[in-house]
Amino acid sequence: MAIRMEGTPNPNAMKFTSDKLIFEGTKSFSLMPGDTSEHEILNELMKLEGVDNVFGYQNFVTVNKKFDVEWEQLSPNVIELLEKKGY
Repeated sequence: MAIRMEGTPNPNAMKFTSDKLIFEGTKSFSLMPGDTSEHEILNELMKLEGVDNVFGYQNFVTVNKKFDVEWEQLSPNVIELLEKKGY
């Protein structure tokens, strides 16, 4: 079980990919501030300090951070949460 982190064209977004399926089917899921999702992992990611919004599809989650947060602070928390959930 390993989470791979990779950059995106947006410096405030990072893609976290798992070897396991996180979301069933072919539908994508996004969550903005103030929203809740049927997928607990998205709700928990939104609770992390510095997360602005999240997007998930099959085996990955893209996390958008707030402008004043550094990836060095946020990414270990994202990875820890995904691994704790078994992804």
